[in-house]
Amino acid sequence: MTAENINLIPIQDFVTVRELATMMNVSPINVIKVLMTNGIMANINQQIDFDTASIVAEEFGFTVKTEAPEEPEPEDIAEQPVWRRIIAEERQENLEPRPAVITMLGHVDHGKTSLLDVIRHTNVQAGEAGGITQHIGAYQVVHNNTPITFLDTPGHEAFTAMRARGAQATDIAVLVVAADDGVMPQTREAADHARAAHVPIIVAMNKIDLPNANPERVKQQLAEIGLVPDEWDGDTMVIPVSARQKLGIDDLLEAIVLIAEDLNPQANPDAPATGTVLEARKERGRGPMVTLLVQNGTLELGDTLLIGEFYGRIKAMFDFTGAPLKSAKPSVPVSVSGLNGIPMAGDQFRIVESERAARKIVADLLTEKAVEPDRHGVSLDEFFARLQEGETKTLNLVVKADVQGSLEPLVNSLNKLSTEEVEVEILRAATGNITESDIMLASASDAVVLGFSVDADPAARVTASNEGVQIQVYDIIYKLLEDVEKALKGLLGPVYEEVVIGRAEVRQIFNIRSVGVIAGCYMRTGVARRNAKVRVIRQANLIHVGSVSSLRHLQDNVREVRTGFEFGVSIDKWNDVQQGDLLEFFVMSQTEQ
Repeated sequence: MTAENINLIPIQDFVTVRELATMMNVSPINVIKVLMTNGIMANINQQIDFDTASIVAEEFGFTVKTEAPEEPEPEDIAEQPVWRRIIAEERQENLEPRPAVITMLGHVDHGKTSLLDVIRHTNVQAGEAGGITQHIGAYQVVHNNTPITFLDTPGHEAFTAMRARGAQATDIAVLVVAADDGVMPQTREAADHARAAHVPIIVAMNKIDLPNANPERVKQQLAEIGLVPDEWDGDTMVIPVSARQKLGIDDLLEAIVLIAEDLNPQANPDAPATGTVLEARKERGRGPMVTLLVQNGTLELGDTLLIGEFYGRIKAMFDFTGAPLKSAKPSVPVSVSGLNGIPMAGDQFRIVESERAARKIVADLLTEKAVEPDRHGVSLDEFFARLQEGETKTLNLVVKADVQGSLEPLVNSLNKLSTEEVEVEILRAATGNITESDIMLASASDAVVLGFSVDADPAARVTASNEGVQIQVYDIIYKLLEDVEKALKGLLGPVYEEVVIGRAEVRQIFNIRSVGVIAGCYMRTGVARRNAKVRVIRQANLIHVGSVSSLRHLQDNVREVRTGFEFGVSIDKWNDVQQGDLLEFFVMSQTEQ
């Protein structure tokens, strides 16, 4: 290779400052200085065109050449769970139809469980039903010779929590709405979560037998949240049912079969088994019992399972009636024993050749996690970099505002920011404070949470920190819109976010005349620092946010206090601390660009 070829850099029509610096193995700061010398102001994530890149490269002794853009991997495949990617790579002739997997979502008391029980008992003989030994979170029924698998999740929070862990176990979502109550806030949330998962939605309008049922009003409410009934020329099937009177059950199952035929879910039963953990528990005499949904391949008794950091040989396997099984094909839920621990719902499982191989994989996995912990979220300043790398073409947002009058113009303005190159997709738009459910939806969908004139619940902030989800709260609408537009164009400046560094419990209150109120605390986790800010949380409600004015351990003023120590703290301009309050210490940290 000649020296000329060594200094040749292939680029496309545009390149970011960071990418160009990496190609030349120089500091991005030096590239920015050269641009400034030539009258161009640019940040590290900003794009520069081919001609500008040529001028900069020459300053460092390099020559640029054009390069045809690579074909990006289809986004719908790249972002799918492991088992879906495996199926996408299977040869078409190896794929066979499999039963559709259904999840029921909806408001807490609209009859999800009752409806599921009716469906299950309709398809299970009385003797077998009485013999069910374990509730394993999933059931398989048969309608007109077509098997259907139902997942019994507690609600859309669990549904989305599984998605956040990489699981996409559902083919079709059934949204249960009571004909007397209609669409409730939790119904709206469930619909948002199902749409974010990009699965078809069938509405089961339950309790139609009640005298105060009002189906037409419910259909109108469904249309208002974007679920227009098919009889109104929409694309949502709305099926009237009654779990109590066992009405419309066959119609609902028929609707599911019709949608499933259109989806045509497939899998390769001859491949090594892969799938998702639905639930796990410890049973006396059996040890860890794990409920699995096989999604590709066939699971055999005696296979060695690997689920995250847990593994083990399958010693026993049961179906949902408690009957022992020797194998399970795609879309079949099973309960297995033999693992050395309890994995989390949503974890992906696969088969390895031996427990020895599993131990080596787990050791490598734990080392990797220690170096780089998992982060599901995306921040506004990271979005443009991902866009340039071909990872995404959609900015997903969860938007919360104080009142409907602010929310509607905000959503309209955000939708107008979409271009041919990048799309703004609002997964959820609602009024009220930012909740833990909002964070889990954002985590599962790589979304940013935007708030206007609202705050985030303490539990939401903790979950956001754990999941790596960015919360951006604004008091001025145009500033919110400006930041989103800058993110789309790569012009966003430094962003600061709150980083929780520690939590302490107030155990005693001291009134000192010269100082004021001192909270005697025990440091539960992390550290407390004198230069930090602090949130006072009382019975899960945020009471006050302020600065630490003094921090003492025993008789000494200290800079910080670590986990397990007792200490005293006073909060600037705040004396209403009470025993039992939770103090959450945080600092403002600039996010990396």
